[in-house]
Amino acid sequence: MLPVLNRNSWIPDVFSDFFDTDFMPRMKATAPAINVKETDKAYTVELAAPGLKKEDFEINIDNDGNLHIKMENKGERKEEDKKEHYLRREFAYSRYEQTLLLPDDVDKDKVAAKVDNGVLTIDLPKVEKPAEKPVRKIEVG
Repeated sequence: MLPVLNRNSWIPDVFSDFFDTDFMPRMKATAPAINVKETDKAYTVELAAPGLKKEDFEINIDNDGNLHIKMENKGERKEEDKKEHYLRREFAYSRYEQTLLLPDDVDKDKVAAKVDNGVLTIDLPKVEKPAEKPVRKIEVG
């Protein structure tokens, strides 16, 4: 059995040092993990956002009822120690954008969001259905 190498075969390793720099960031960035839960009363969207603060997010609902989530790491670059340098650097969520199509039963006026311990949580309460009236039997006279 041959070992499997996980690398782009169309770009030789010689070019990795040139293309993987701060001037030309890596293009194979991954999207943050996202969870969607449902209960009887609401949907909950959880998005992994380690190190981000509430100022780094923009969340809105458009006229079509779609939920737009934008996040951008607006952190300042720190001057690195010149005695050391990264041989490999993969910590980078610079910008992320996601659009979710919301179900019709979401109460769009009561959507709320918060960030806690590196997780963005968006609560999407469901519209309260009116209580069904019990069937009433009518006697024929």
